[in-house]
Amino acid sequence: MQLDEEYTRQVEKIISVTECPKDFVCYKSEFENLAKVRIIGDAKLVECLEKSPQTCEFGFSFEHGSFCKCPLRRYIAENFHK
Repeated sequence: MQLDEEYTRQVEKIISVTECPKDFVCYKSEFENLAKVRIIGDAKLVECLEKSPQTCEFGFSFEHGSFCKCPLRRYIAENFHK
């Protein structure tokens, strides 16, 4: 997925202030290796729609769902519906 200049700046800004235990593999794969998600409410969370989600320090389970607090994943979901 190609990003225009403004989106690239935003992504780089998010990366600069975020520690990723997976070394931003989503970004390095040009956002091709992303789990399917659904935006929840005001986009503070995304719900992982994968049957067996991978674990990460940004992820957590609640009741019967798996959720993600990763700021980069939220940004991509919110702006690119991906």
